[in-house]
Amino acid sequence: MKYKDKKKVLVIGSLNVDMVTNVDHTPVAGETILGDKLDLIPGGKGANQACAAGRLGADVTMFGALGDDQYAMISKKSLIDSGINVSYLIKKKHTGTGVALITVDKEGDNSIVVIPGANAKLSMEDIDRNIVLIEQSDIVVFQLEIPVETVLYAARKAKELNKLVILDPAPAPPEFPMELYRYVDVIKPNETELGILAKTENVLENLYEATELLKDYGVKHVIVTLGNKGVYVNSFSQGIEQIPSYEVQVVDTTAAGDSFTASLALMLAEGKELMEAVRYANLVAAIVVTRKGAQSSIPSVDEVREYEGKLNVVRNI
Repeated sequence: MKYKDKKKVLVIGSLNVDMVTNVDHTPVAGETILGDKLDLIPGGKGANQACAAGRLGADVTMFGALGDDQYAMISKKSLIDSGINVSYLIKKKHTGTGVALITVDKEGDNSIVVIPGANAKLSMEDIDRNIVLIEQSDIVVFQLEIPVETVLYAARKAKELNKLVILDPAPAPPEFPMELYRYVDVIKPNETELGILAKTENVLENLYEATELLKDYGVKHVIVTLGNKGVYVNSFSQGIEQIPSYEVQVVDTTAAGDSFTASLALMLAEGKELMEAVRYANLVAAIVVTRKGAQSSIPSVDEVREYEGKLNVVRNI
């Protein structure tokens, strides 16, 4: 399928450079530990999602803000190499590019400290000056590493223009703007984020109630990623389904959620049904966690085809 046959995907969000080191365990307060070498890897939830969608064959434009420092080109080059339209990226003067400090423990779990930099300065005025991007897109993907008021404003504009809106609510803010739910077609929290949004503990025991609450707020489809417990889907049109995870050797979970969101957008852009899109996204995320890094771990469409059928599905949910 050529680009002209596909719907256009616009990712509005963050661009970072990830500074990654591997550690034996995540340090606790007051503890000093040694890491291995420091890797500089293009990241940021928005850029990760754009790169993943691009490598998998989507027609993608990335809109966000970079700083005027040495890290900006690292981020931009990775997008270009993934076939992303970067012509609308904004450079914020006297501001650094976003940076994420990431430790990955021996189990493959990560801890992340994000320094937003230019991401924090992406404004509603920037959206207005580049409204043509939303007008020309079919699917608009958001995350929450840029100001939430900018996300709210852009999502409102996207819905006024009858676009399909996908929100990855990460990081989930303690006070989520209720108006935003009305503009979201698909929301994809993980277990922790769903707990914050629904203000509930014991999420696994309350998946139905928590996802129904988000639907009551206005979201049409709620997709919850649960790590090795699979994916829980509560859709107004396709019902409820829990999809099992794949049994893989986890190396690094960085960008797994971003790749899931991107794969979902890609499949919907190609006209696939929601559940088929979720299953494909689940496969892509399973491949990502077997590799180190953020954008460096994202597979190509050929690699996904190669992996498909080789991975064993965990059935003990």
